[in-house]
Amino acid sequence: MKVADVMSKHVDFVSEATKVEKLCILIFGRGINGVPVLRKRKVVGFVTERDILARFFPSVQEYVEDPFKSSDFEEMEKKIKEIFELNADQIMSKNPTTVTPDTPLLRAQSLMFIEKIGRLPVIDNKGDLVGIIAKGDIFRALVGYKLLFSEEQDYTDWLSKSYYASVDVENRLKHEIPDLLKVFSENKTKRILDVGSGTGDHVIDLAKRGFDVMGIDRSKAMITESNKRKKGILESAKNNGRFIEADLEKIYPKFKKEPFDAVLFMGNTISHNPHKFKDAIKEAAGLLTDNGVMIFQVTNFKKVLKTQRRLLSFNFAKIKEEPDREYAFLEFYDEPNIREETILKTFSVLVSIGGRWRSSGVRNSQLAYVTKESLKEALRKNGFTKNEFYGSSFDGRSWDYLFRKPFDELQSDWLTVIARK
Repeated sequence: MKVADVMSKHVDFVSEATKVEKLCILIFGRGINGVPVLRKRKVVGFVTERDILARFFPSVQEYVEDPFKSSDFEEMEKKIKEIFELNADQIMSKNPTTVTPDTPLLRAQSLMFIEKIGRLPVIDNKGDLVGIIAKGDIFRALVGYKLLFSEEQDYTDWLSKSYYASVDVENRLKHEIPDLLKVFSENKTKRILDVGSGTGDHVIDLAKRGFDVMGIDRSKAMITESNKRKKGILESAKNNGRFIEADLEKIYPKFKKEPFDAVLFMGNTISHNPHKFKDAIKEAAGLLTDNGVMIFQVTNFKKVLKTQRRLLSFNFAKIKEEPDREYAFLEFYDEPNIREETILKTFSVLVSIGGRWRSSGVRNSQLAYVTKESLKEALRKNGFTKNEFYGSSFDGRSWDYLFRKPFDELQSDWLTVIARK
């Protein structure tokens, strides 16, 4: 691969006369560690965070003249005003290392290692700036883009550290548990399997009510968090709620002889099987008693795409354990790949620390593009013909009852389903 394949063509740069204060605003605002300095379109220097911070420390001459004052670190911080007034050409590194669009990618990476720098200006055969390449660009090109989409364990591990800590669990259970109990009562349900149990809130609540509930999740972090939350329940109910780190296919052989009365796929869990959601339904069906019931809660992708311009949600939240921070959660979808029946979800977390926002992480997750039609067909093939389809709402914070409204393709946030044979 060549530098041209991955470089950024939109480049932030400054002139020799640009003040350091403006430079700092640019560096902080763009989340970068340095910018090239141009004279017309020629690169004559490069300024990094390190170049700016170096100005706080005394020169050798200053130290020789007054070693005591020059060693006063508190005094060094007071230099900020005079540093802000300096021009870029007074602090820049001159004759910076550059590459061309035809430079091999690993050659550029090698130069960064040798020079101990994180970004390289890209120039054409006239010496004009045409792009910039960073270590992150090379890492994504050589490693990141070769990885499978993170719909598996890494994705949910990541969510357990941020998003799920901000979910209003009490509000969710207040709306969802009553509707689940009604279905369980009608079906005389005693044993329940919660697939993709997340932080275990449904399992724990139902265990306290006397149900024999098992939660499975492919994320070790989710299972760890679930067991932490489980410690708070009554001793008599602890044996009713169990958690296993596993996929459906791994528990299938063991529990086929110990069937469940109900299998839950809450929180869009069924879609997190991008190329085998129909297999997951088949395996779950094999774990049910003859009169068992399956319950699904699936994102209504069509509403997001048709009425929300692909934006699923954008919310702000604070977490009790981190009172000095605020989080912003952004979720959106690409258009579905109809041929593969998949859809790409992007989940981005921003965090504000000390009044400044920065990215805390971005994850892409390839999901099964599950619709009412495809779910109905998959259920029919597995003998589920008595199916009820409902719709519910969710604004990213407040939850809704599960089975009290008809499903509306352009209005419902969730497609919720009760499936029976």
